[in-house]
Amino acid sequence: MTDTRGPQYEGYATGPLPGEREPASGQAGPYHPPQAYASPAGGTQGGGTQGGAQGATGGGQATRLPRTGARTTPRTRKARLRVAKADPWSVMKVSFLLSIALGICTVVAAAVLWMVMDAMGVFSTVGGTISEATGSNESNGFDLQSFLSLPRVLIFTSVIAVIDVVLATALATLGAFIYNLSAGFVGGVELTLAEDE
Repeated sequence: MTDTRGPQYEGYATGPLPGEREPASGQAGPYHPPQAYASPAGGTQGGGTQGGAQGATGGGQATRLPRTGARTTPRTRKARLRVAKADPWSVMKVSFLLSIALGICTVVAAAVLWMVMDAMGVFSTVGGTISEATGSNESNGFDLQSFLSLPRVLIFTSVIAVIDVVLATALATLGAFIYNLSAGFVGGVELTLAEDE
């Protein structure tokens, strides 16, 4: 069989194999892959040991810096919710407790107001004027101080507070039923909730 490749391929036939070749003189150092971005003159930012060594050799990879114009403020998230149904039992319990608290506050406020007005002498002054206007020779007239005594005021305020508890609880429960009926037709009340920054 005759070799027809010509004289240009004679060196491959007589030369060493690829594993037996000596490395070239220009590749004595470590291998550095090609870079996509050119390294800055003073090395990469970060200033670490690796950055200093790469700056000295001049062959380290450059670190990509974040864009300064990028938006870093988080956006406020908003959510639209809809109240589709109000549980009448929970509404009744909450309204009952709130009306009891309001009734107690009413009784305490009435007692404090009566004590302040009695200390200022309002009842004695107004009572004396009314007794003079309604009095005659046989009677002394209407006694306001005995009519507006503290026990009577507290009893009257307590009765009003009990009526308020019953009416507020009943009206709130009835309002929950009416809301459920209307929400079935129009879909309920829509709320927009925003997250705190």
